[in-house]
Formats: sequence, C-alpha cells, structure tokens
Amino acid sequence: MHRSQTTSRVLMIRPAAFGANPETVATNAFQGVPLGTPAETHARARAEFDGFVSRLRVVGVEVYLFEDTVDPRTPDAIFPNNWFSTHSDGTVVLYPMQPVSRRSERRPDLFDSLAEDHGFQISRYVDFTDAEEEGLFLEGTGSLVLDHLGQVAYAALSARTRAPLLERFGGALGYQVQPFRASDRGLPVYHTNVVLSIGRSFAVLAEETIDDDAERALVRRRLEDGGREVMTISRDQCRAFAGNLLELKSTGGDPVIAVSTTAWASLGRDLRARLEQHGAMLVCDVPTIEQAGGGSVRCMIAELFLPRMS
Repeated sequence: MHRSQTTSRVLMIRPAAFGANPETVATNAFQGVPLGTPAETHARARAEFDGFVSRLRVVGVEVYLFEDTVDPRTPDAIFPNNWFSTHSDGTVVLYPMQPVSRRSERRPDLFDSLAEDHGFQISRYVDFTDAEEEGLFLEGTGSLVLDHLGQVAYAALSARTRAPLLERFGGALGYQVQPFRASDRGLPVYHTNVVLSIGRSFAVLAEETIDDDAERALVRRRLEDGGREVMTISRDQCRAFAGNLLELKSTGGDPVIAVSTTAWASLGRDLRARLEQHGAMLVCDVPTIEQAGGGSVRCMIAELFLPRMS
C-alpha cells in the first residue's frame, strides 16, 4: 500500500448557515465575536469560501464540492475534517464530536457520492461515534495531526481530544500515538491543528504552547526524526492561525501550501522564505471564517486519500 503525506484531492462543504456557534465558544479560544448581523456574517463567509475553492482549483487541486444542508442547521459544516478522515487503504474513519450541534454534520450520502459518482474505493468504515455516549471525543484531523509516512498521530489533549480514543485510533489504524498538552489563554488548545502542521519535508510547531519541557522536546525530536525541518511559531503567530496551514499538491504533483492572509501577515521574512522552500504558497483571505468560526484554511479541508476504483 502506497502512503502519501499529501493529496491533490479534497472535499469541501459550502456553508448554508455559517455563523458563530455558541456551543463551541467555551472550548475554542480562537473563536471571536462576529462583526455584523448573522446574515452579513454568512454572506461574507460564503464569499470567502467560494474564493478559496476557486484558488485551489486554479493551482490544480481537485475540489469535490458538496452543499451544506439547510435542515438541520449546521453552522460549523464548513469544517468537515472534524467528523471524518480518509486513508490510502480505503478506510473512512468517523469521529465523535463534543458539540451536540455538530453531530448532524455527519452525512453518509457524501461517501455514497464519492464512491458511486466519483469512483473512490471505500473498503471499510471505522466508527468511533459511539464514544459520544461515554463523553469521550476525538474530532478528526482537528484533534489529530497525522504523519502518514511515519505513521505517527500527534494530539494535543483537551476536552475535545481524549487520550483513550487516541489509543483506539492508533490501534485501529496502525499509528503510533504522540499525545501532549498545549494551552493558550489559560485553556487547553481545543484542536491540535492550530498548533501543529506536518508536510512532506517540514513541520510548523507552536512550541510555546506546550507547557511541559520534556513533552515539548519530545514532540520536536520526533518531528525531526521523521525528516522534517521544524519551524517554530510564537503564541501570537499561532493565534493568527499560522499553525493551521496545509500542504497539498497539484494534479501534476507540485507541492502547494495553503495558508490564510491572517497567518501569512503574522510571519516574518525568515519564516516566509523557509516555507517557500517547501512549496508554492497559496494565500487565501478567510477573516470572517476565522473570526466567527475559530478555524482557518486547514479546518475547511477534508483530504481524500482514498484509492480510485480500477
């Protein structure tokens, strides 16, 4: 089985009712107060979303675009990577999410369409959603930042990323697990993918957020042992979503690194130059989504690693 760290195929959900979710504010310190009315917030977010999709397609990323449902109302549906992940052996993993309002985002019809309409091969489902009844959560590739090549799952533990489920994931998917604790503004960081991003040859890490010296050193060493150049960002850069970037590739195989204008503006000349050594930068403007939703470009993308049917 061929494993790849990056993919040229992604799934994205165009929002039908985007807005600040009051249920997620308590655990997401990155989420702020939206500017303007709910209708204005949704309209701006939808325009930002469409612009991002267009930019991805221009550089050769295949975007499989699905529409959000009007009923039930799902204000965070724009972040599909929290409820499923796909893997190169044909596995689809379904994840338990802490906010009750987000559980309606799970849609089996998307997988039917990927298989029947687009020729993707799904060989099995691994379903962890029953853990919601136990009060245990693991929110997809928000909670998990995966080194697919080294088969290591990194996870910043929090109420939305629980250690028992991390172990279950590792056992079911054949990944070693690397838990750690990270905090900001007095709260555990809600999702790992705002403090860590892993590409083929680099990693971006907000080291300052990892409270324990030994854990901080262990995470960095493990990333370096995996052959990555580790780029350290500050707390302020982390708050600007500089850790929430994602390396993809064009259909021709060229590396593309998606990052928001907020994040890019926070980086100095040195970090920008170092990132540009690893791929072409795709800088996209999504400030409304960041402010109201508490997530950035990486959160909007569900990577498709599934094989195609022959």
